[in-house]
Amino acid sequence: MHRAYRKRHASSRLAALAACLVISATLVACSGEDGPERSVDAFLAGWPTGDLQAVGFVDPTGSRLPAADVAREIRELSGELVETPPKLSRQGKPTVEQDTATSTIRVEWTLPGDVTWTYDRPVRLVKGRDDDWQVIWEPQVLAEQLTRGDRLGLRRDPAPRAGVLDGAGAPLVAPRAVVRVGLEPRAVTDVKAVTRELDAAFRAIRPAITPPVDLSGLAKRLDEAKPDAFVEVVTLREEAYRQIRSRIRDLPGAVFSTDELDLAPTREFARAVLGTVGPAQADDLKEFPDRYSPGDLVGHGGVQGRWDERLRGAPGLTVVVKRASGAGTVEPTGTELFTHDPRPGEPVRTSLDVSTQNAADQALRGERRRSALVAVRIGDGAVLAAANGPGAAGENLAFTAQVPPGSTFKMVSALGLVERGAVTPDTRVDCPKTQVVDGRSFKNSNDFALGEVPFRTVFARSCNTTFAALAPQLGGDGLAATGRTLGLEGQWTVGLDAFTGKVSANGGATEQAAAAIGQGTTLVSPLAMAAATAAVAKGGFTPPKLVLDPAPEGATEPGPELNAEAVTAVREMMREVVTSGSGTALKDAPGGPVYGKTGTAEYDDNPENTHAWFVGWQGDVAFAVFVEKGGSGSGTAVPIAERFLRALSR
Repeated sequence: MHRAYRKRHASSRLAALAACLVISATLVACSGEDGPERSVDAFLAGWPTGDLQAVGFVDPTGSRLPAADVAREIRELSGELVETPPKLSRQGKPTVEQDTATSTIRVEWTLPGDVTWTYDRPVRLVKGRDDDWQVIWEPQVLAEQLTRGDRLGLRRDPAPRAGVLDGAGAPLVAPRAVVRVGLEPRAVTDVKAVTRELDAAFRAIRPAITPPVDLSGLAKRLDEAKPDAFVEVVTLREEAYRQIRSRIRDLPGAVFSTDELDLAPTREFARAVLGTVGPAQADDLKEFPDRYSPGDLVGHGGVQGRWDERLRGAPGLTVVVKRASGAGTVEPTGTELFTHDPRPGEPVRTSLDVSTQNAADQALRGERRRSALVAVRIGDGAVLAAANGPGAAGENLAFTAQVPPGSTFKMVSALGLVERGAVTPDTRVDCPKTQVVDGRSFKNSNDFALGEVPFRTVFARSCNTTFAALAPQLGGDGLAATGRTLGLEGQWTVGLDAFTGKVSANGGATEQAAAAIGQGTTLVSPLAMAAATAAVAKGGFTPPKLVLDPAPEGATEPGPELNAEAVTAVREMMREVVTSGSGTALKDAPGGPVYGKTGTAEYDDNPENTHAWFVGWQGDVAFAVFVEKGGSGSGTAVPIAERFLRALSR
C-alpha cells in the first residue's frame, strides 16, 4: 500500500515536470503559482493604471506599504511623463536566493516626437510569512537617480532653424541689424503727445510699413507696466530706424536697444512667398500640441509655413530630475537621465534671384491696389521673382489669384488661329467698332475701329471685335487645347499652392467669342500667364519651379515643341505691341528688345470695372504684371513693367 502511494506520487511529479517542460516552450519560465514572477508580472500590469491591489509591497526596511501609496508615488515620480505611462516587460527569470529574489524589468517611455527612452531596472522581492512574494518598493525602481519627492521632467532644446536659400544657394534670410523702439513708463510725461509723434514718424518710413504700427493700446500698456520697464513699441530694421532717428530719439521716455534678427534682404522681399517666422501662436499650440511648445519659432505662410517641419528640424529632449523647492515650485536639480540630441533643420532652396526680386518689389512699391508681378527664366522655368504689392496684405496673388486674363490671352488665341491656318500675321481682317455674336455686342476699348488691316495690326492694337469674329475657327475645344500646350490647366507644382488656370471650352458662340479675348469663364494666375509667355518665347512649355530642394513631388515633364511657324508669328506680333501698339511705353526700356501683350479684363457686368495686365519678356526673363481693378493694361500695368525692367537693368 505504502509502495503504491509512493509510486503514484512519483508519477504525479513526473507529469507535472513534463507539463512544465511543455509550457516552457512558450513562457520565459515555469514556476509554481507562488513564484516571484507572478508578483513581478502583477506589478508591471498594474503600474500604468495605478491598480496595484494584486501586489504586496514592503519598503527597504521590511515594513508593509499600502498598494495605493505606491501607486500614488509612482504617479508623483513620473512628473511630466505621467500622462504617457511606459511600456513594461520582465526580462527573463528572477534570480532567487532563499527568501529574496531580483527580477530585471525593461522600462520604455515614448516621449514627444516618438522619441523612445528605454532602460532596465532591478526589482527586488522578499518572501513574506504567508509565502507570497512582496515587491520591495523604493523610488529607484522607477529610475536609478530618483529619491522620494523627486519628479521626472522634460526639457526641450530647440533645433537650429535652417534657412531659405536663393537660386545660387545663398541664404535669403540671414541675421540683420534691427532697433527695438520702446518707452520707459516713468519718463513719459505726455502719453498722447508721444503716441502722436511716434505714429507720424512710423508713417513717414518708406517703403511704408504695412499694416501700420498699431499704437491703440500703448497707453494701457504703459499704465500696467512697472515704472522702469522697457515697453517695446516696435522693432525696426536699422535702415528704417535711420530714416526717423532724429524724430524719435529725443522723445520723453524713448529708449532703444539694438539686436539682430533673421530677416529677408528687405521688409517687402517676396514676403508672401517666403512667409514669416515668429513665436508659436495660440492656434499653433492648440492644433499641434505635440509639435509646438510656447516660445517655439514657427513658420507661417509661404515657404516658411509650407516647409516648416523641414526647416525647423526636431527639438532635442532631455529627461531631467526635478525637486520641490522651499518656495513651493518644482525646479530642475541638474541631474539628467536621458538626452536625445536636436535634429537641425534642413534648408529649402528656391529659384529666387535677389536682384530680380528686388526689381519686382520696387516696381510694385507705390501701387496701393492689390497687385502682383511674376518673373520666370525662359531657359529653365525658374521663378526668379514673385512680388505682391502692399495692397495684397500678405496674400500671394502672384500664385493663387484666379482672374480673367483679358487681352493678354490674345497671345493664346493668336497662336491657335495661326496653327490652324485661319490667319497669318499679314492676313487682312476687319476691325469694326462693334461685333455682334449671337445677340451679344463686343466692342473695342474706347470704341475704336481700324477697318480692314493686317492681323498683326489688330493684335498690336488689341482689337476685340476681330478676335470675337475669328473665334469659331478655333472650334469648341481649340482654345483650351492651345492653352494646354502653354502649360495652362497643367498639373505642375512649384512647391507652394498655385493656380495653373482654367480655359473656357465647348461653350456657345458668345462664350467662345468672350474666351478668345480672355473673358468668359477663362481664369488664370499671374504665375500661369508668366509661364505661358515663357513658353511662347522659348517655343515650348517648361514647368515653372520655385522650390528646387526638396524637389516637389509630381514634377511635370516639359511640353511638346510648339509649331515653329505659328510661334514665330506670335513673337513677331508681340514685338509689334511694343514698337507700334498698346505697349509703346516700353520701346526705350533698357536691356534689349521687349515683347509683350497688354490686357484689360472685365471682372463683372460693369465694363468700367477692369483688371490691368501686361505679359511679356526681355532676354531670358518672361514676366506677368497684374493689378486688380487697375483699369487699362497700357495705362497701369505697362508703367509697372517699365519700372521693373529699368530696375532690373541697373
